[in-house]
Amino acid sequence: MTWYQTLTLLEILFGVLFVVLYVGYLLRVRKVALFFKQRPHGVWFKFVLRLLYTGLLIVAILGPSFGAMKKEIKTIGKDLYIAVDLSKSMDATDVQPSRLEKAKVETMRLINRFNSDRIGLMVFSTEAYIQSPLTYDQNALQLYAQTLRTSLLPHSGTDYAPLLQLTLEKLGQEVSPGADVQKARVLVLISDGEDFGNQVEQLAEQLREQNIRVYTLGIGTVEGSSIPDNRGFKKTSEGQTVLSKLNPEPLVQLAELTGVLTLK
Repeated sequence: MTWYQTLTLLEILFGVLFVVLYVGYLLRVRKVALFFKQRPHGVWFKFVLRLLYTGLLIVAILGPSFGAMKKEIKTIGKDLYIAVDLSKSMDATDVQPSRLEKAKVETMRLINRFNSDRIGLMVFSTEAYIQSPLTYDQNALQLYAQTLRTSLLPHSGTDYAPLLQLTLEKLGQEVSPGADVQKARVLVLISDGEDFGNQVEQLAEQLREQNIRVYTLGIGTVEGSSIPDNRGFKKTSEGQTVLSKLNPEPLVQLAELTGVLTLK
């Protein structure tokens, strides 16, 4: 059972005071009735009846209900973008069934956890795109997350710079200097840490200046694994099988540059 309203201490004190005064009144009536040698049975019946309907009225005001209920909640909330790396290395299977599948599971978990915030979805490799704009629609976000695959973007490596630039454009434009309270603005970056770009430090400093925090989540293992493709496994131009490993250092550095404390 859930309740729409709750009793405060002040309301309880007033209720107790009313009951005490009413009982005092009844005792006085009883005393007068006994003085005139009358039986005050009607007074006690009225007391029980009034106590009953007053209690039922209070219960009705509190609004009991069974099962789910809708209630308006006012909150400052957060604007949060989840960015998923769709480079070919995310197909590596050192995390079963693959790094990308694990990233999708974590994305779904984040969507469910921050259900009162606006959430958007980004995808990136050497370029970055908005997969879903900021929205409260969890069903749409989950649908977009389920359809992620590495073939959506060109397989030319990973570069965080376009993603950070896109984050500045999308979250930076939400700033309202005249507002007393600003929403928290967050980017959650999910990647295996293989960054082959530059300008990351400069863009991270700009994010920090605008109070946009970047939280990073590394997917993969330091032992690494080969990357499946249509011909077996991805190979170098010399014919050697490519071994992709989790590289946590760029992820940790990026988070720290935007003011996020990390554990080492």
